[in-house]
Amino acid sequence: MTNATIAWADPARASAFARWLDATALTHALQPETVRLASADASFRRYFRVDTAAGDSSRIIMDAPPAQEDCKPFVKVAALMADAGLNAPRVLAWDEAQGFMLLSDLGHQTLLDVINPPAGALATATNAQACHDLYMDAVEALITWQLASRPDVLPPYDDALLSRELALFPDWYVNQHRGLAGDTVLHGKLEALFTQIKASNLQSLGGARVYVHRDFMPRNLMVAQFSDGPPLGKLAPEGLTSAAPSLPAQAGTDGRAAASRSGTSSAVREATSVGALGILDFQDAVYGPITYDIASLMRDAFLSWEEDFVLDVTVRYWQKARQVGLPVGDDFGEFYRAVEWMGLQRHLKVLGIFARLTLRDGKPKYLADTPRFIKYARSTAARYRQLGPLMVLLDQIEGDETRVGYTF
Repeated sequence: MTNATIAWADPARASAFARWLDATALTHALQPETVRLASADASFRRYFRVDTAAGDSSRIIMDAPPAQEDCKPFVKVAALMADAGLNAPRVLAWDEAQGFMLLSDLGHQTLLDVINPPAGALATATNAQACHDLYMDAVEALITWQLASRPDVLPPYDDALLSRELALFPDWYVNQHRGLAGDTVLHGKLEALFTQIKASNLQSLGGARVYVHRDFMPRNLMVAQFSDGPPLGKLAPEGLTSAAPSLPAQAGTDGRAAASRSGTSSAVREATSVGALGILDFQDAVYGPITYDIASLMRDAFLSWEEDFVLDVTVRYWQKARQVGLPVGDDFGEFYRAVEWMGLQRHLKVLGIFARLTLRDGKPKYLADTPRFIKYARSTAARYRQLGPLMVLLDQIEGDETRVGYTF
């Protein structure tokens, strides 16, 4: 796809882009005729890829209409990530008034591409052994990001923001998608549960706060490719021989064991590192609960893992975070509970967002993944007695019969 074949709803914006591209190509040695669509996301942003004049590298162009998208947070967080030593896109040129931006290119392959999860919203990925080292790299990158945290730099993830996010679930999923706007009793019960969930998420672990990416998941993590071999995705699963270790019997076990396990694939270790693992889609970053990003990493919007793998990676994150002084507490059980309750808030929010994307924005593909989040939410609600009423409400909303068995 070239610049001539990229679809533009607004001819004036197409002309503005062509002028900007011609001017930017001169300064940054680009080949305008090679512009093609790279990706689009759930917002109004689009991304194009363009080759350099040398022909051996490429750049990314962000198309972000100013009326719908504010690029200032993206630029600010990109600088914070660069200062932290992370591999985030570098802003090479920016026309703030028109919403065009030239970025460094982090490659073609996401961690989600490497994992290649099975189709179906309720399907569970089975190649945990092959992907364990990659998740350890994600953990290292997350800890590096959190260690750079400072208060009063990013917007606070406070009660007001949590409330707005949770409101997406009744407003869009319950009312618009399920047609239950008139059930005032159900909405009253949801509101009472939301108060409980927000209190837990804001107060757990002593109210520990760090930088929060908010979409730290495999779709937004870029994996380096071999310079003299196949893409990393071609190796999974038979090309990786390391076994994911079992959950430590004692939470305080040295987390560095994960990096030195016998049989670890040297190919994977060479292909990924904190510097090599690219991070995207960070413009909504905030300063908030330390549990949020590990919850989103392990309870992904587009793939699910077995619980033992979720526990394995989460406990290793907790071990490493404790070692470097991050405020994750001394009790893994308490930490894991906080992660699950934070994850529950995210699950409900995403259900609302996916319904809104379908009903308001005409993007129905997202609604196909809502069963995954209903399953996540049910699993968490089933584990904690305080959330038993939510289990009942979720099944009422979905039209199913509830069976509750608490573990806590």
